[in-house]
Amino acid sequence: MDLGISGRSAIVCGASAGLGRATAFALAREGVRLVVAARGEERLANTADEIRIETGVEVTAVATDVTTEEGREALLAACPAPDILINNAGGPPPGDFRSWSREDWIKAIDSNMLSAIFLIRATLDGMIDRKFGRVINITSHMVKQPIAFLGLSNGARSGLTGFIGGLSRDVAEHNVTLNNVLPGQFDTDRLRSTHGRLAQASGRDLESVRATARSRIPARRFGEPEEFGEVCAFLCSARAGYITGQNILLDGGEFPGLL
Repeated sequence: MDLGISGRSAIVCGASAGLGRATAFALAREGVRLVVAARGEERLANTADEIRIETGVEVTAVATDVTTEEGREALLAACPAPDILINNAGGPPPGDFRSWSREDWIKAIDSNMLSAIFLIRATLDGMIDRKFGRVINITSHMVKQPIAFLGLSNGARSGLTGFIGGLSRDVAEHNVTLNNVLPGQFDTDRLRSTHGRLAQASGRDLESVRATARSRIPARRFGEPEEFGEVCAFLCSARAGYITGQNILLDGGEFPGLL
């Protein structure tokens, strides 16, 4: 299927690894020009080179922290008028809410809610003027199935989810869509790190922890980052203009509910 976005421009945050990297590759394979962002300069530069070699598209790498105003300014200087915006930031650390300070909460909200909102604010009116825009926020399946020790992530990402629900309906008539994609357990460095911490805390070996996690997923496997990126690319396409304000869950059937 021709997604109809060749020649469009995209900002992809958190693009040096994991789901952000996979999304950047998927968009590049459709001919989208990229500005990719992450904090780690070397890893980001390597990713940008790999995308250029494979796809031949124009890729600009901006090593910056988009949770800061200065970081967002640097990113927008490289791409002030994107057609596509992929918001993506790693989640805050797990823990017991009794130990979280106000500073911990503010940091989580800055990273997983406000940074996305501020980038949307900076780019949305241009999308409206051009009558094309696609915004994807990579959040988490924990928005639908929260657990206590990830409360910082649950709280901040749920705030972003509520904000997008209202804004998406306000701009839909302009062919501008905003959707959240909720990943479950995808086989990324972050998931392996999480499983490593669980193994250490429980005194179990890593493979036992991973086997237990897989057994709880009806698909009996972890997701592949590439299949996540391809879903995001479709939602960014000209073919997906009637999908907006949605929370699209990719979790291999792990969530047990209907809605």
